[in-house]
Amino acid sequence: MSLYTNVVYPMLRGLDAERAHEMGLLVLEQAQRIPPARAVLRTLAGRIPEMPTTVFGLRFPNILGVAAGFDKDIRVTRALGLLGFGHVETGTITPRSQPGNPRPRIFRLQEDDAIINRMGFPNRGARHALRRLRHLHRTTPRDLVVGVSIGKQKTTPLENAANDYIRVMNHVWPWADYLAVNISSPNTPGLRELQGGDHIGHLCRAIVAHNRRMERRLSMGRRPLLVKIAPDMTSEELDKALDVFLETGIDGIIATNTTLSREGLQSHSASEEGGLSGRPITERTTDIIRQIRKKAGPKFPIIGVGGIFTAEDAIEKLDAGANLLQVYTSFVYGGPSFPGKLLRSIEAKE
Repeated sequence: MSLYTNVVYPMLRGLDAERAHEMGLLVLEQAQRIPPARAVLRTLAGRIPEMPTTVFGLRFPNILGVAAGFDKDIRVTRALGLLGFGHVETGTITPRSQPGNPRPRIFRLQEDDAIINRMGFPNRGARHALRRLRHLHRTTPRDLVVGVSIGKQKTTPLENAANDYIRVMNHVWPWADYLAVNISSPNTPGLRELQGGDHIGHLCRAIVAHNRRMERRLSMGRRPLLVKIAPDMTSEELDKALDVFLETGIDGIIATNTTLSREGLQSHSASEEGGLSGRPITERTTDIIRQIRKKAGPKFPIIGVGGIFTAEDAIEKLDAGANLLQVYTSFVYGGPSFPGKLLRSIEAKE
């Protein structure tokens, strides 16, 4: 058993979950600045298998990434790369700084290998993200792929949501390798309504058109535009959304965000409001990936995220049709050596 499992995690477990996360970010933030500490992070990672793959025109050093929400303000992206991740999805970033929902807003469900959060997109806004991304671009090896998750302000009406996404794009576009449009967090009131009705077509057409304008204007190459969806959509709702994504030219899908379902949970915190992530959504997210692949065909890019704890979980999502994978909850529980261990386990089974 590792030092993290036996010593560090029991200490962090005694803290409020958000406070523990903040302490972890602070340690990683300091470590990535100092050469000897960066060497420690690489040692913790262990051997990282070479698994290069090209998806939506980008070369990824391996298939495993960190889901949005872990590094909201682009503080520890370099450190996460040193731990073995092939890509990091930062954010979610909104046009202006916002505090998110009141605390407490993160809850560990240890009996279920799960987390409930109701963060509400706390972040320092697009201008701050621009400064962070510029610095990251100067200091981080370019084999690490950096995605930016973009969202709308909590107070922005749905009919004006496209303007918010475009405002964030204007700031981060030159420094992002890809953009992830978050329309599926359950913690911003009404946001999931953007996945259906008249909203989804209007939003997708607006952001795809703006993405192409940015490409022509800046002459810096493409920035793939992905949409992150919820696991709580019905099959019919998902099919209708896929029709829009394919028709408007969205470059790929991230499947999925957190769920509002509480089916089968054992933990005493299961009644807390917010989105559930972790092992309870493993099967559901794999089913959604399978449906997307069947509908969208063999070439449409999919990032699979939700309940990946073992090599078997990862391979099931790859077999269902995912091109890349992301983790969050399993990384929180598994600690800094988790990405390397998971990648080596996948390598051994392939």
